[in-house]
Amino acid sequence: MQHSNKRGFASDNNAGVHPDILKGIIDSNEGHVVGYGDDHYTRQARKLFRDHLGEDTEVWFVFTGTAANTLGLSGITRSWNSVIAAHTAHIQQDECGAPEKFAGCKVLTVDTPDGKLKPDMLAKHIHGFGFEHHSQPRVISITQTTEMGTVYTAGEIRELADYAHEKGMLLHMDGARIANAAAYLSLPVREFTTDAGVDLLSFGGTKNGMMYGEAVCFLKPGLSPDFKYIRKQGMQLASKMRYISAQFIAYFRNDLWLRNASRANAMARILSEKIREIPGITITQQVQSNGVFAVIPHDVAEVLMESYFFYSWDELTSEYRLMTSWDTTPEDIDDFVRLLGKVMAKRV
Repeated sequence: MQHSNKRGFASDNNAGVHPDILKGIIDSNEGHVVGYGDDHYTRQARKLFRDHLGEDTEVWFVFTGTAANTLGLSGITRSWNSVIAAHTAHIQQDECGAPEKFAGCKVLTVDTPDGKLKPDMLAKHIHGFGFEHHSQPRVISITQTTEMGTVYTAGEIRELADYAHEKGMLLHMDGARIANAAAYLSLPVREFTTDAGVDLLSFGGTKNGMMYGEAVCFLKPGLSPDFKYIRKQGMQLASKMRYISAQFIAYFRNDLWLRNASRANAMARILSEKIREIPGITITQQVQSNGVFAVIPHDVAEVLMESYFFYSWDELTSEYRLMTSWDTTPEDIDDFVRLLGKVMAKRV
């Protein structure tokens, strides 16, 4: 399989870095500042997070999304705890067992049709409290947007948070694509995180125009008083932290994060509308963010993959995932749809 340099639809991770982010890094590259986060860039970035999420927010920068999820969960669990997530969750499918290794706890999954958890789905795992032979349920973990491209409403998150708190549990949100959710919901991010009862948030930027860098956000004080040691042991304490912090400063400036996400979401809607018109192609999920899930015949997908890189989602059903990015253009979509239509027409 050959992958050209043209913009494809495999992952928003494949997109480049937004020029404003690069400029933020360059602008921060003057002189000497104290390392390990004791610098004015990091202080400013943390304040921006508190402005968006609430004054009680405790913010810790790390390099990767896997680290944000894994170390954040390590900060609020013990090895005898369990974390409950959708079967599609990144912590289950795509983190190579990192939560189990570093937190030591079990990840228990629930099958969902659209990536979203609901309280009535969780009952099979909500038991054994105080019973030493059973792992102790501690965290419900949701992804916003979900791995299926769907978005939780603020009300749905509040319902899960209330359910978790009634059971003495906590609610974690994997926000690798939280900007896409904010753009879709047209809500301040606080309204569907802090104000909706989320306790721990992994706030991502890499998939939306940043070079690298994520934030572990404890939305209530005192949830993980020893987290600075967990981050250090987890090898995620950046010595030159200003280069992560400067990215987040640029990311929030003039709502770049929302503009990038809105662009990616809009491109996904256009892509889904155009391929939906091609006979023999079925869209399988609501297109609420920057992901389009479609059933495409295997032989057709193989031809497309000679020119465009994208992933198979379910080989048994011939379902494929098409992701748009902050830099996707209408021309990218038109060229892809034209080729898809041409190959499908030959198949008839």
